[in-house]
Amino acid sequence: MTAHLIGPPAKPSRFSTVMQMLDVAAASSVGLSFVDSREERRELPFSELAHRAGRMGTALAELGIEPGDRVALCLPTGVDFMDAFFGTLAAGAVPVPLYPPVRLGRLAEYHTRTARMLEVSGARLLLTDGRVGKLLGVAALRAGVKLGCREVAALLERGSGRTVRERAASDLALIQFSSGSTVEPKPVALSNANLLANVDAIDSFLPEDGPDRQRGASWLPLYHDMGLIGCLLLAVGHPGPLTLIPPELFLAKPALWLRAISRDRATVSPAPNFAYGLCAKRVRDEDLAGCDLSSWRLALNGAEPIAAESARAFIARFSRFGLNPRALTPVYGLSEASLAVTFTPPGNGLCTSRLDARALALRGEVREAVVDVSADATPIREIVSVGTPLPGMEVRIDNGQGALLEENIVGRVRVRGPSVMTGYFDNRDASARALQDGWLDTGDLGFIRAGELFICGRAKELVILRGKNHAPQEFEEALDGLPGVRAGCVIAVGHLPPGADGEELALLVERDSAAPINDEMLREQISARVVERTQVKPGLIQLLAAGTLPRTSSGKLRRGEALRQLLAEELHAPDSVTMFGVAKEAAKSMAANAALRIKNVLGE
Repeated sequence: MTAHLIGPPAKPSRFSTVMQMLDVAAASSVGLSFVDSREERRELPFSELAHRAGRMGTALAELGIEPGDRVALCLPTGVDFMDAFFGTLAAGAVPVPLYPPVRLGRLAEYHTRTARMLEVSGARLLLTDGRVGKLLGVAALRAGVKLGCREVAALLERGSGRTVRERAASDLALIQFSSGSTVEPKPVALSNANLLANVDAIDSFLPEDGPDRQRGASWLPLYHDMGLIGCLLLAVGHPGPLTLIPPELFLAKPALWLRAISRDRATVSPAPNFAYGLCAKRVRDEDLAGCDLSSWRLALNGAEPIAAESARAFIARFSRFGLNPRALTPVYGLSEASLAVTFTPPGNGLCTSRLDARALALRGEVREAVVDVSADATPIREIVSVGTPLPGMEVRIDNGQGALLEENIVGRVRVRGPSVMTGYFDNRDASARALQDGWLDTGDLGFIRAGELFICGRAKELVILRGKNHAPQEFEEALDGLPGVRAGCVIAVGHLPPGADGEELALLVERDSAAPINDEMLREQISARVVERTQVKPGLIQLLAAGTLPRTSSGKLRRGEALRQLLAEELHAPDSVTMFGVAKEAAKSMAANAALRIKNVLGE
């Protein structure tokens, strides 16, 4: 059979715009709950959210924001983000969520990347708060933001009445930047119709109708598609209550997420694979005293490659707290498709294929691995199914030149449907390369088997060794659970040493400094583990300090950038962060903001 999957027909959208969707949600009795580090809550009903959005729309209109203008948002999870996001839409403008400066030891890199995103999106205004805004002036000045940086709370106080400008379904409603794991982040242009199609498609996979059908809990950042569309807009579209935890709190205290699910009887909560592994490793039984996770029907796992071992470890660890093993639901999507493309049908749980890794690497052939206990046993690669297409979506696998492949052959993953982007904002060349006859080239490699999609890796990240194509995850996942290695902090790349006949495997490994093992012994154990699991011997094992590996704004590893830094001898730990250093950066930002105001006044 050919490698082509077609989802169920999509139903017509119930709304034309995101603001219409919010207006309907405002008539409900539910809304958002923001949880802080003490697990105290601030409630924001959708009715109040809609009212504040109208006031913010007035303030932005009075400031000079016109329909179609882009407004950048650089804010933590909280009420200010909601005011900025929906207020921008109310003004008829286009929100551009950007990530706040969370890695203070890499501020120079942050200023460069943020200035570039402000420039390519053409943002006329940057909305922030009093805390984050202290570090944004340098990027705003470099980008020449016409209306400068403004604090959301101060603008909202100026707004009165209600301004909601009419927009059409086809109008641009959001620019969200792609993750940037293999290239610089691109501005994905999404219309109201794109967003609403994805919200409706996800909604169709929720459990059966009832008062508790959509009860959400999330720690995911709102500048990321899974947090913004898969959690916030889904909650507005149903509507249903949503508990929000700042991502930095989750990373510090992962038990907060599971306690929120238990306390609020959440039915839906998504996260990337690393979060499930982090919880299994760091959450203690006493952290969950009295918790009951039986309400959690959809534990969506996506946004990065899914490791079967860590998923099983999460299930085994938390089943004693009422977690249904079949609640774990692998999914697949990408920002260029708004968010979701395929879902594992509810109740199916974790489904995997254990494959002959040699046949997969040499010929892209999907073949069941034969159990063999001999010393020369065939290495096995276990790949997780990410399910079937959502309503309106199609998935096909081709050879990279457009020729459709058969099932069980690895090829390029392409998707088509109503939630696929209109293109990259103001970049026709990149749009033409990504979209052909409505089909989006995802850049991912995968195969279709028994009517389900399996993702093998990224085309640009293949490690090619002696004519065999290896996904970096083969080597990275081999080190899961090895003492001395930080979980999820390994990058595998191919590199050509001086004088070598071909590429060798290089492993860049962040060391767990708490582990009582010396570097030489750790290298030996890393090499032995990789040879045991993959039968490939690493040529280079470089041990690194925590925080050294480059990551995207959503925490994905940037393998290409890591290789570039390795070859340029720029791979180093983040700068140490001191109170004096932060104060110095804040002073630079204040001076830059002042210079930007003068520049804009003189320019006008």
